[in-house]
Parts: sequence; structure tokens; C-alpha cells
Amino acid sequence: MTPATLDARLGAVLALVRAEVHADIGTDHARLPVALIRSGRARRCVAVDLNPGPLAQARRNVAGAGLAGRIEVRPGDGFAPLRPGEADSASLCGMGAATIRGVLERAGVALPPRLVLQPNDSPEPLRVWAQARGYHLTAETLAAGYWLYPVLALERADGPDPAYAGLPPAAALRYGPLLLRAAGAALREQVEADLRRLTPHAAPGRPAERELATAQEARAWLDGGA
Repeated sequence: MTPATLDARLGAVLALVRAEVHADIGTDHARLPVALIRSGRARRCVAVDLNPGPLAQARRNVAGAGLAGRIEVRPGDGFAPLRPGEADSASLCGMGAATIRGVLERAGVALPPRLVLQPNDSPEPLRVWAQARGYHLTAETLAAGYWLYPVLALERADGPDPAYAGLPPAAALRYGPLLLRAAGAALREQVEADLRRLTPHAAPGRPAERELATAQEARAWLDGGA
């Protein structure tokens, strides 16, 4: 397995990891840890999963790659199998944002200073969590797949996150401050799709009205009208 064999989603995660010891939580078949070691983006990995089937396949993949000395596969829930301070970086991929947030909230002192998160739905709850827990957004991207997968890199830091400075708050949380600043075609398409979807349903006082206003704020920023 090489980094080129990863799909765009995991490839985007791989590109945002640089670690001495990286923990891949919910590793499934350990494709990401194998690619991280082979690409030199991590010196050692801990691959964690709760389910026996994926764990067995992960062990086979690690052994087949000849990396059993550098990737340790551990059973367990979230960060529970990790010792405090053991990992300086972690990834959580392929889960809903609420599930990822729950894992992060249960991590306690095992939570490392750098995180790469790839939720399968809106990452807004993770951006809210990061602001509350002292993590700054250092990079974010949209990876192509069945839909556009958001990928966020976070690092623990003091003070307000400068990524959000000067942006409309609701739009930045919904669509991503760095993505708004980059104003890429994929984000523009996402905002326009939301506007088309929400406009017919945005009655006063309903959630769709607030969502529509957020999408309108985002379009105004992208068009230079903020």
C-alpha cells in the first residue's frame, strides 16, 4: 500500500498529518496508518478500533506491510487505549460529526495537541467544539467522493482562533473560515446548492430561514460584498 492507493478522502487526511506518534481512532483496516508510515509523515502509529472484524483485518494489513514494529493495533473505544501524552497527533475519519465530537469529549487527558478530523456530514459541531476547547483551525479542505468530505486540521493554542477574525460568525462555522477565505469552486457550489434547497422552505421563524440567512451571508462574502 502506498499513499497513492488511498482515496481522495483519506489522501486529504494524510496530507495534513505530521507526527512522531499518530493515533488513528476508528482505524477500520489501518490503511491510513500504513500510508502514514510509508510516506514518512509519522514515525509510529497506534491504530484503534472497537470492532473485532476491522481489527483483525487491520492486523493482517499491518503485518502484510511489514510494519508491525511501527504500527500497534489496539482494541478499544476512542482514546481509551492510549496513555496520556502518548500521541502528539490523532485522526478520526469516516464518522458523523456528532460521533466524532463524542469521542473527543470522552478523551480526557489522552487528547493530543493536534487533530485531523474527517466527518461524513457537516463539520459545524466540530468547529464549535474546537473553539470551546482551545483548538485553532490550521487547515481545511473538501475532498471529492460520494459527496464532498470536509477535512479539518486543528492544533491546541491560546486565545481566540484567528481563522475566524473578520468573518460572519454563522457562515464561518457552517462553511469553514479558511474555505470561505479561499473562495474555491467547490465551496461556491455547496453554498449555491444550499441556497436552492433552502429558499422554497424558508418560512419566518423556521430553522430553514436561519440556514438560508447563513448561506446568504456566505455568498455575500464569496462575492466580495461582506
